[in-house]
This record gives sequence, C-alpha cells and structure tokens, in this order.
Amino acid sequence: MAESDPSSFASAADHLTQHLYLRCRVDFGSHALRGTAALTVRAERDGLRCLVLDTKDLQIHKVVINGQEAKFALGQRHSFKGTPLEITLPFELRRGQDVIVETSFETSPKSSALQWLTPEQTSGKKHPFLFSQCQVSVPKELVALMSASRDGEMPDPEDCNRKIYRFSQKVPIPCYLIAFVVGALESRQIGPRTLVWAEKELVDKSAYEFAETEAMLKTAEDLAGPYVWGQYDLLVLPPSFPYGGMENPCLTFVTPTLLAGDRSLSNVIAHEISHSWTGNLVTNKTWEHFWLNEGHTVYLERRIGGRLFGEQFRHFQALGGWRELQNTINTLGDTSPFTNLIPKLNEVDPDVAYSTVPYEKGFALLFHLEQLLGGPDVFIGFLKAYIQQFAYKSAVTEDWKKFLYSYFKDKVDVLNKVDWNAWMHTPGMPPVKPTYDMTLSNACVDLSQRWIKAKEGDLCSFSSADLKDLSSHQLIEFLALLLLEAPLPVSHVKRMQEVYNFNAVNNSEIRFRWLRLCIQAKWEEAIPLALKMATEQGRMKFTRPLFRDLYNFEKSRDQAVSSFMQHRVCMHPVAAMLVAKDLKVGQGQTV
Repeated sequence: MAESDPSSFASAADHLTQHLYLRCRVDFGSHALRGTAALTVRAERDGLRCLVLDTKDLQIHKVVINGQEAKFALGQRHSFKGTPLEITLPFELRRGQDVIVETSFETSPKSSALQWLTPEQTSGKKHPFLFSQCQVSVPKELVALMSASRDGEMPDPEDCNRKIYRFSQKVPIPCYLIAFVVGALESRQIGPRTLVWAEKELVDKSAYEFAETEAMLKTAEDLAGPYVWGQYDLLVLPPSFPYGGMENPCLTFVTPTLLAGDRSLSNVIAHEISHSWTGNLVTNKTWEHFWLNEGHTVYLERRIGGRLFGEQFRHFQALGGWRELQNTINTLGDTSPFTNLIPKLNEVDPDVAYSTVPYEKGFALLFHLEQLLGGPDVFIGFLKAYIQQFAYKSAVTEDWKKFLYSYFKDKVDVLNKVDWNAWMHTPGMPPVKPTYDMTLSNACVDLSQRWIKAKEGDLCSFSSADLKDLSSHQLIEFLALLLLEAPLPVSHVKRMQEVYNFNAVNNSEIRFRWLRLCIQAKWEEAIPLALKMATEQGRMKFTRPLFRDLYNFEKSRDQAVSSFMQHRVCMHPVAAMLVAKDLKVGQGQTV
C-alpha cells in the first residue's frame, strides 16, 4: 500500500505518472502560461474509473483521454493544497494499463509557483523575467531554459515575434523538479559539462565565482557514484529568488547573494550538486520525510568540502550547522512540532513548516551514525549503497532505516542503542551531540568570548588585527556565536564597527549576521541598513530573520511593516506569505 501524502489530493495507490509532455506559451502581458500537459498515467489497480490530480490557481479548459474528450470537475479549494481536478475516465482501466491524459490549462497571475519580474526588477532593466518551479514559446529576444537537456530552438510558426525552445528529460523526476525560466540570459563555459547562465550584467562575475564547479562534481562522483544527468548548468537568478539554490536537474537555480567575489560561499553549489544523488535520484516520498533529501545532501556537501579543503574544514562546517540548528530551535521553540525530524503535516502547509531542521538535525543524525559505525570511509560506503538501492525511486524513513540495518547487519547491537524516537519524533535539539574537531572553531570561540565578557573599559583592547588570521567562514562563525548569546550592548557593536568595519563587507552571510547583531543590540543607526538588506534581495534565509528582528525592535517595528508592504509586490509569493505571517500582516488574507 502506497504511503498517503497529506500534502496532495492525488493517490499513488490508484495511479502513477510515467511521462509528461508539456507545451506552453509565455504571456508576459497577462502574466499567464497557456498550454497543454499530456500525462502518461498508469493504473495501479483494476477497475479505475476516476483520476484525481493536483492543481493550484489554474483554469482548466479541456481534458482529453486517448483522444476522447472526458468529463472533469474542479473540487473544493483548499487553503494551501490548491484544488483537486477530478477526471471521469470514458472507459475502465485495468492494473498496469496506460492512458494519455491531455489537459489544456491556463495559469493565474497569482499562481504561487511562478514569479513574474518586471524589467525594473532585473539586472538589465530592459526585459521582463519569469522563473518557475517541454516546449516553451517565448518572445524572440528572450532565452528559455529548463530543468532538462536543451533539445533545440526554432522560430514559432504561429508568430514571427516568438521563438520555440524544446527540452528533453530522460531521467524520471518528481514534479517539484520541473522548472523553467525565461529572460535576457547569456552563458559562459566554466567546465566540460557546465555553463553558467545569468543576465549579462552578472554573467562574468558568476563565471568567476563558480569556477570550482567541475572539481566539486568530480569529487561528488567519487563519493556517490556516476552523475547520470549529463549537463550540469548553473543559473543565477534576479535577487528576489527566495532560496540559496534549487537543485533543478541539469540547471541549478542560485541566488546572486552567493556572489561574494572570493568564492567563499560556494558550499551552496556543493549542496545543490549533491542533490543530483540525494533528492533528485532518490527522493523523499512525502514532505514529512524531507530530511531524507536534505540531511543526506548536507552530509554529502560536507564530504565534498572535506575532500577539497580538509577534514578540519568539514568538522568546522558541521559545527556551524549545529549552531544554526540551535538558532532555529531557539526561534521556533524547543516544543514546536516543526522541530521534529519527521513532522506530522496533516493540514499543515509544507512551506510554513520549512526550516533548517531537516537539513541540520538530519545531518547531525548521519554524522552521529558515522562516528558510531566506523568513521567516514565506512559510512560513505553505506550512503553509496543506499543511493544505488533506491535510485529512480521515492523512499520514506522506514525504507532508509531497514536498509541501514541490513547494510550494517554486523552492528545491529550498536544501532539498537540509538534512541530513534528521540531523533525522529521528539521536538527540540537532538538527544546526542556529535564530536567535532575544534581546531578552526577555537579562534572564533575565543574572540566571541572576549566580546561577550568585555566591560566598557575593555573596548579599546580590540583592533582590526583581531581578524587578520580569520577566513570568511570563521568570521561567519564568530558572528553566529554572538547571536546565540544575549544581545551585546550598543557600545560594543559601535566599537565593533569602528575596528572591523563590517558595514563595508559584501559577503552576504557575514553582512546578514552582523546586521542581526546590530538590531538585536537596538542600535538605531543600523535600521536603514537592515531594511535595505531585507528588501534588496528576497532570499528567505536572510529576509525573514531580518524582518523578524526589525519587528521585535520597537523603534523599527512600524518601518519594518511599511517597508514590507511597499516591497511585497516584488517578492516571491512564498516569501511574501511567510514574511506577512512573521510581521502579523494581513492575517487570513491572500498575500
């Protein structure tokens, strides 16, 4: 029996999709996609007379099954799942029988999977931009890309002002990995299987920043097995993109906030590369088991970092992740059900439940198991075997756990000592903290403790020389450690700015933590800088905590709300919805 999915109306016990042929026309004028989606659907039981598909903010014009027009109805709209499309089959299906279900559709301007950008919201300021989570017809001056292999382009025979782009994806993927983008894009070759795409204003900077991509790909293949997707391209999106990266097959989407100028934030690329195995090749069956995607991907990302930059660096990144988890659980509350590794999502929007928990609590479990079961070399053997076992399939935690026990059948007594219930189904921090090499962290701890313990008379002892031997990663960790403590006095952050000049730093991870530190210390001079960072980019990792801190500071609360109201039309719909919740704006309204 297939596991039910609380985030979907469709039933995998009744029918599964085998193939999708998507044709659509992009209309920037009306902010709509119009087209057809032809699904090859296989019956999973005898006597099937009805199909239920998921839709959200779609007009359905017609449904045709194997050439025959079929009756259909849109059911009752759900607050976050959308609307079920109930299709009555013109004939009964037996188990294993395939049919082609062709649906003619049109999206709505408020479709939350699409973000339409005006020319003013792009780097070039001349052409509009669309990205989404086939065959696509677009204005001829623009380029279409997709999470698939490029399969040629041609003039649109129906409109001389448009061009058709074709794409093919031969590896089976879940629907959340179907994505395309349309914009004024250029590319640069940065490796034998990698182009980086961006607007021309950013493309050369992007090519420099991500030049290490092929080295990461080769390392990932050595750790996890062959890369099956062919091309690995990168696309740098406009600043409103709400995530650090999105692992769309063949075309990873990334935020321009990674463009630090010194390649110091390239671990996000290692993360998205790792998804080519954990997430895209082996996928969580439902969002309750999201940690299977993200915990394993963080583990593989850090193994890549360890190979390229040393084992001490891997431990340093792992310890930083533990601190991020502490920060998240402090924010959510240690009794929040969203801090369970496997949360219950009945009547819960997965976007609302999203946090670092599946990433870092999942990683902590795997890192703990690595240390219990024989070390890095032993555990990577398990991960590689797990990927081979479940490649091209979806899995739930019980599948993973059974395979873990079968792989380590000579260490069942060790596995039985793991408190699985505390790890999986209990809120708060994990029951066990892994052991970390502290070599690279000690300097960060020492400097943060100096600031925490400093009295007013001690502030003159700090100077720019404090930072001369610290890397960008260590500066991030130094600030992260301060954020775990009670807010510093305003005098301390003022002195920190005098001697370290953090306001001049371009690295987004450093700037973000620095501005949070300033606002939590109630330094009024930092309010405009924090508002600027919260609105000039839309990455939720930065935007949501900054807005929350500004809201919690009485001197900036009204400015935070008014600034959000002014900018939310430019934000991604998911980011706008979540920031509105954080700021208690428009409760119960559609954002």
